[in-house]
Amino acid sequence: MEAAFWHARWENNEIGFHQDKINPYLQSFWPQLDAPHDQTVFVPLCGKSIDMVWLRTQGYTVLGVELSAVAVSDFFKERNITPNITPQGAFERWETEGIAILVGDFFALSAEDLRHCGSVYDRASLVALPPELRQQYAEHFMRILPAQASTLLITFEYDQAERAGPPFAVLESEVRALYQDAFQVDLWLDVDILPQSPGFKNAGITRLHEKVYCLKA
Repeated sequence: MEAAFWHARWENNEIGFHQDKINPYLQSFWPQLDAPHDQTVFVPLCGKSIDMVWLRTQGYTVLGVELSAVAVSDFFKERNITPNITPQGAFERWETEGIAILVGDFFALSAEDLRHCGSVYDRASLVALPPELRQQYAEHFMRILPAQASTLLITFEYDQAERAGPPFAVLESEVRALYQDAFQVDLWLDVDILPQSPGFKNAGITRLHEKVYCLKA
């Protein structure tokens, strides 16, 4: 899936994937991650997620990365914040007190960019990628992430033949295959969300589960 696809989605405001409420799994499970408060939380492919604001209210410094400058601009505009914008390698760094977002390609990130990160919140990153990119994504993710950082990962499971992504279906077997060489992969929640997902039901989905994982070194 090319960058032009995501640029077009944001420019045309086709952002049904954006949540306008704080993710309940983040609120429920983040404390169990035991994320160190003196280190930064990394949020890949963050869009304009308000989950970053919640993490900040919990006392964390937050670092996101997002391809679309439209998404990042909206994040700050919707909070009436004028960010400080500076260059950082291949990125533009948009920053306010406690929250910084790097505008650019995830695959351009280096270990130096994430050196202060002690934990990761991935609700919309892995599931945004088609199968042919997920292996590349996971390999780069594990290469640049500090060794002891833990991840709260949220995925969907459904029959991909019934609906084209994104969000894509990412089965538990794939999560384990992608990450088990570097992390202990623990499944914390498996819940049927089809009854509460009319958009998926109307699209013909017959089974839809959401899963929450902890990836810990």
